[in-house]
Amino acid sequence: MWRVGVCYTLIVLLAFCVVSRVVYLQVFEGDDWRGRAQSISKKDITVYANRGDICAADGRLLASSIPYYELRMDFQAMGLTNDIFKKNVDSLAICLSRFFGDKSSSAYRRQLWDAKFHSTRNRYVLINQRKVNYNELKQIKTFPLFRLSSNKGGLICLQESKRVQPHINLASRTIGYLNKGNGNELIGKVGLEGLFENELKGIDGISMMQKMSGKWLPVNQADPKDGNDIITTIDVNFQDVAQSALLQQLQAYHADHGSAILMEVETGAIKAIANLGLDSETNKYEEIYNYAIGEATEPGSTFKLASIMALLEDGYVQPTDSIDTGNGIHRFYKDKMRDSHVGGYGMISVQEAFEKSSNVGISKLVNQHYKDKPRDFINRLSAFRLNKTLDLDIKGEGRPKIKYPGEEGWSGISLPWMSIGYEVQQTPLQTLCFYNAIANNGKMMKPIFVHEIKYHGKVLKHFDEEVLKNSLCSRETLRKVKSMLEGVVLRGTATNLRNSSYSIAGKTGTAQIADKNKGYGHKVYQASFAGYFPADAPKYSCVVVINSPDKKKGFYGNQVAGPVFKTIADKVYAMTYAMHPPKQDEQICEIKVPISLNGNKDDLDIVFKELNVSIDDREVYGDWVLTSRQDSIIKYKNRIINNHLVPNVKGMGIQDALYILENAGLKVKINGFGSVKKQSLNPGSNFRSGDLIYIELS
Repeated sequence: MWRVGVCYTLIVLLAFCVVSRVVYLQVFEGDDWRGRAQSISKKDITVYANRGDICAADGRLLASSIPYYELRMDFQAMGLTNDIFKKNVDSLAICLSRFFGDKSSSAYRRQLWDAKFHSTRNRYVLINQRKVNYNELKQIKTFPLFRLSSNKGGLICLQESKRVQPHINLASRTIGYLNKGNGNELIGKVGLEGLFENELKGIDGISMMQKMSGKWLPVNQADPKDGNDIITTIDVNFQDVAQSALLQQLQAYHADHGSAILMEVETGAIKAIANLGLDSETNKYEEIYNYAIGEATEPGSTFKLASIMALLEDGYVQPTDSIDTGNGIHRFYKDKMRDSHVGGYGMISVQEAFEKSSNVGISKLVNQHYKDKPRDFINRLSAFRLNKTLDLDIKGEGRPKIKYPGEEGWSGISLPWMSIGYEVQQTPLQTLCFYNAIANNGKMMKPIFVHEIKYHGKVLKHFDEEVLKNSLCSRETLRKVKSMLEGVVLRGTATNLRNSSYSIAGKTGTAQIADKNKGYGHKVYQASFAGYFPADAPKYSCVVVINSPDKKKGFYGNQVAGPVFKTIADKVYAMTYAMHPPKQDEQICEIKVPISLNGNKDDLDIVFKELNVSIDDREVYGDWVLTSRQDSIIKYKNRIINNHLVPNVKGMGIQDALYILENAGLKVKINGFGSVKKQSLNPGSNFRSGDLIYIELS
């Protein structure tokens, strides 16, 4: 009995322990174990949204996400038996070798064979490092083994999106690019990709997968939402022109880098923006940096426009006033101001000083009138908004620099040197906005890069033009500086840009800039040209800046930057019919006389009478006539048809030609449509009844 009692006691204790443990697990650790169970049987998979496209103004793609596929092979697939594998491996190896072209078919066979029979880690083996696009994947799926179901063939395709720019490097720095984020996701960091990251990326979805009978099956899914599309203001054709012209000039002058921007005058829309720099590793020009937006340098003589406008606005000078530039050298304290023209220009007008870009003339005028009140000059520059950024949405805008009297670096020579574009800094885009405001009758527009945001074709947001300043100066000053800017091309430093089709207004610029840490002693130059066209009715403004050209080849603005401006302007003008002046039709007041085919006189008489067209049929006695237009009438001439010779039916309609030829006894073969252009038998030659004649219609 005591043994029974012991067993009973032990059983009761064991039962108590089991029950206690169950209660403990259920009450105190239940949530943890239920979570572990769910993690084994259920999992969430992120379904990435399709990133939106960046498009040109006409809808052409500038940046888009294209699916690419990594190819792997599951050698443990249930249906991939040894017999099926051995039967197809040779053919598959040949196809892979031909497709990728990186190694022989025997090497591919050895790779596949080892993965199948000699590897302990033979699940999901990478076939090739190169990722393939969708069309290539369709071709690969026709290969032996891979044309079978995934369970038998073992092909596994892992999709990932790759951001591409179809127009290869066109405005690539402005469009931007993607960088990897904290995870494997790609995030826009630069340019429009970064600016509109939230719009482009879309909203990722979630797919819940549950393990059932050993297989993962989707049970619930929150669909992803595609990103929005960004419609830019860029014109692909203009962008191609600007980039090609800039590249050609950079190569010709072995320059370090350069930029070119084309802006629509009325709206401020950027139609083209090119940035090219010399890559020291590849020795090729590529879009390394957005110089147009980010690089603020001393602009040189293009800044003289602001100096002249200040003088005119304050009433100190008129274009016809005189200034003595002497021998082209003038001393301000210990420093000498020099003109590029050896010997100087002597006594010239203010307008000539601007057109010929006289450093001495402009600096003497500014120093003469503002020496005792330099703040007035700086305040004028501030009124022109030259000391403020453009508040661009794209990150990285360089800050303009306009020194103020009393600030660090201000000296007695600051005023004359600032007047010609030194001791100040502007980005190419800031310079262009100033010139664009002149073309736009004094209204300064904020540069815009994006026109609309769309979702699957539906417009979500439209970006209107934005005015930075309604009026830079008086209408009288505008009229005068416009005349001066046109004079630069007609008589001044940019006569090489003049053409007979349309007028250009603008200003050349040549500046000696600091060479990084070497200062000004190294003599590095910057050539530029800023302006607009057509000068009489401005449609587009443009700036070209080229840095560090080879001094031996040339460094002046008209020589280095000017030709790029002219190439862009010429091609844009040729492609934009709306800019062409209407041509006076010399015959607009004349009576329109229709073109007539040769034919039967009676038929033609009926037609011309209905059209109220006068006829000159004097000395015409036959049934068939030749017609010609003379002034406002149709003149008839006899066409003689000899029954014994091949008739001349050139210029006739098919009906009349057939009537004459077949009545003459000829068999006719016809080719084409319209009037008779050629006939195989020469007119006036002999023939026999039933001969074949070919007539060609035009």
